[in-house]
Amino acid sequence: MAVTTFLPSRPGRGRPSRDAVYRRFADAIDELANYGGLPKPHEAKKLWDDLWALEAHHSTAIEGNTLVLREVEKLLQEGRAVGAKEIKDYLEVLGYGDAATWVYRQAVQPDAWTHDGLVAVTEVRRIHATAMEKVWQVAPHPDATSAEGPGSFRQHEIMPFGGGMQPPTHPLVASELSAWVDEANAVGARVRAGLMPVSQVPEALAALHRRFEWIHPFIDGNGRTGRLVLNLLLVRLGWPPAVIMKDQRKRYLTALDRADNGDFGPLAEIIARCVVDSLHRLIPNIAGPAKYVPLEALTDTGLSLVALRQAATRGRLEAVIGPDGRYRSSRVAVEEYKASRYRRSPDAHA
Repeated sequence: MAVTTFLPSRPGRGRPSRDAVYRRFADAIDELANYGGLPKPHEAKKLWDDLWALEAHHSTAIEGNTLVLREVEKLLQEGRAVGAKEIKDYLEVLGYGDAATWVYRQAVQPDAWTHDGLVAVTEVRRIHATAMEKVWQVAPHPDATSAEGPGSFRQHEIMPFGGGMQPPTHPLVASELSAWVDEANAVGARVRAGLMPVSQVPEALAALHRRFEWIHPFIDGNGRTGRLVLNLLLVRLGWPPAVIMKDQRKRYLTALDRADNGDFGPLAEIIARCVVDSLHRLIPNIAGPAKYVPLEALTDTGLSLVALRQAATRGRLEAVIGPDGRYRSSRVAVEEYKASRYRRSPDAHA
């Protein structure tokens, strides 16, 4: 499936400003509400499966997993281990896939709910346990004690990371994570009550994601767990998950370093862009073939965003300009445009 990219709101002027990215995030969330929210698994199983495999591939690849996307898809969707990679790589992806499946299900078919917030400490531990228990059987962390397995907090001190970030001492992990959960739930309460504008949410999520990675609650698997927990927050708000691509690894790690020094903007931009990209993967199946959607959501029809925009500008693609200044069209209109390109004009010469 094509990965959408952001283009400047005014061609030739470079990348959009951070505020423009945040506004586009807010506009996308508003658009999702117009389509009735996220689709249920039985309404768009293939789409959820593709998104699940995409995240499992890219999130584990950020941590060094060697499986390519085709191998991940075969493993998760068909149960077939293709290729000749180390067994730990297959088990790592399987565990992550199990955890992602549970996280995504919370958006539309939640488990019995026992609290009013977005997340609980027990759920964070469950995500870590699910993501790590398969690979732990063949490749546990070499320094882990019997008390530091999947789902259990670390009992080790962590050396400062390359950017200078120093996680808290291990006796404080439980209290720090509890405080983090309280903060996450407070953000969720403000968003649901309309007290936090949606355009401010990316930086709030970036601050939460950075703090989780700083706590570093487990001896291993904190990056994978942190990204899954971030997506749990998003889907419980009713929004698409953020799938951070492996080719964004350097930018993502640099953004985390910047966040450690109080600048949450770069990380917030990455999160906002990834959520909008996920929405563009989901929208065509939510909206139906005749519904008008942003052109970015139609690029998987075999035409690039540039080609669709040019066709709309020239009047060859049936489209309208929305209040945000972006063109919108439908899958039906795109198929009609594609067919018209191959019709010979009556005046055309042989």
